[in-house]
Amino acid sequence: MTSSYRIASIPGDGIGVDVTVEARKVLDRAAASHDFSLSWTEFDWSCERYTKTGSMMPDDGIEQLSRFDGIFLGAVGFPGVPDHVSLWGLLIPVRRAFGQYVNLRPVRLLPGTTSALAGRSADELEMVIVRENSEGEYSELGGRHNRGLGNEFVLQESVFTRVGVERIIRYAFELAKTRTGRVCSATKSNGLIHSMPFWDEIFAEVSSEYPDVHAEQCHVDALAARMVQAPDRLDVVVASNLFGDILSDLAAAVTGGLGMAPSGNINPTGELPSMFEAVHGSAPDIAGQGIANPVAQILAGAMLLEHLGETVAAQDVRAAVEKVLEEGTVQTPDLGGKSTTAELGSAVVAALS
Repeated sequence: MTSSYRIASIPGDGIGVDVTVEARKVLDRAAASHDFSLSWTEFDWSCERYTKTGSMMPDDGIEQLSRFDGIFLGAVGFPGVPDHVSLWGLLIPVRRAFGQYVNLRPVRLLPGTTSALAGRSADELEMVIVRENSEGEYSELGGRHNRGLGNEFVLQESVFTRVGVERIIRYAFELAKTRTGRVCSATKSNGLIHSMPFWDEIFAEVSSEYPDVHAEQCHVDALAARMVQAPDRLDVVVASNLFGDILSDLAAAVTGGLGMAPSGNINPTGELPSMFEAVHGSAPDIAGQGIANPVAQILAGAMLLEHLGETVAAQDVRAAVEKVLEEGTVQTPDLGGKSTTAELGSAVVAALS
């Protein structure tokens, strides 16, 4: 083997466990075919762990993860554990500790799948959401006051720094140069008096440095409508933490569903580990039944391989997924078939052979 990569695997909760097993099978086969290896270390950090210990991960969890070349995360969340507990107990601390300020969510209509939008072809349904992942609306600043009283109120602050906004917008422009040369910024400066005008100003500043990239800004509500009515007009969309979170789920929904959408939490410097996960949630109602679609997690694995520099292996994984989906003989129930999670995962492994 010419290279070996240390990967932390956190299957998480619900179907996160089911799909991570299959994705790892695919990635191991791809690695063996391309003369490198993946050395996996699995962590049981999850809502189940929280119910037993009172924490999603141990106190030295970040230190443990810092030794790895990448992190492979399954879905996190389970009934009985509030979503803000699971999010702030695991995902957000990891994203911020490792400078994963880019949340990259490519979405496209894959072969053999159909869009919720009638009459749209695959070449009209491909875009990537570049979401700011470290600040913005997802802030701990604020509080809850006069709890339980008639005059109870909460205060939730957003944080937008020049460094944070400029670097995510610049990342989007650099990405656009490798694609169609189009960037659309999601804003809401007609309603948010401080944060979004600030965002818009920095977008304009960065845009002036990229004369060959077509740049436009669009209010987020109008942009959501465009994703449905004219998705072919979009390619790279850059957005704040909250706007990007919402828009990427909408984009996934119109390009085949959340079961097909991967994402990466990227540290562009490569000095600290990046983390890769499916966009979908833990779906506890179908967990353990063997019917979850593993495609999103497999494609998240392809993003992991690409980030590690194993570009050809990543391309082969994507091609294998497309081959299986296009053939249409092995499909999980969400795709209209009767195959199991393991059967679909094994079909992708076979397509790599």
